[in-house]
Amino acid sequence: MDKFTKITGIAAPMPLVNIDTDMIIPKQFLKTIKRSGLGVNLFDEMRYNSDGSERADFVLNQPAYRESQIIVAGDNFGCGSSREHAPWALLDFGIRAVISTSFADIFYNNCFKNGILPIVLPKEAVEVLMDDARKGANARMTIDLESQTVTSSDGQVFAFEVDGFKKHCLLNGLDDIGLTMEKAASIDSFEKRLSAERPWV
Repeated sequence: MDKFTKITGIAAPMPLVNIDTDMIIPKQFLKTIKRSGLGVNLFDEMRYNSDGSERADFVLNQPAYRESQIIVAGDNFGCGSSREHAPWALLDFGIRAVISTSFADIFYNNCFKNGILPIVLPKEAVEVLMDDARKGANARMTIDLESQTVTSSDGQVFAFEVDGFKKHCLLNGLDDIGLTMEKAASIDSFEKRLSAERPWV
């Protein structure tokens, strides 16, 4: 998993509330167990017409936002079913952070396990950042995980809270497998001792 330390990038404004995981990645794309390749189907039903052509009015299809790394969203982002494909699709598209007033719990935790930083801020702060995102490609936000701040394109700074363990994992690029591998030496030592003490196991 890629480390998350500090990013400066384009933020896409998505003021809709209750954006659920089926909107993020519809059910017909859940057959794969690969984490790559889902970005093309991110927000598929909002992003494409029935003939597969792009909807010009959808934010990520607009030239200014095609390279977005951040989404500023309405309340309750990531609600619905607990599909891990949702953060996979966001990450594969290039999204590294989502800012909202609230997230569904399972989606929120899945983000950290896949290298995405979900940021909870008060409504007033999200409204300021939403307006900033509407400025387009020239308005780049900076998210600094170490200092736990979001800085708008005009220099306004907003502090956010994040669990210390989750922060450690993102800063060091540690998913569940990475955390286990940190203990590889202890695991090897235990297995050798167990093999010597109980060779029949």
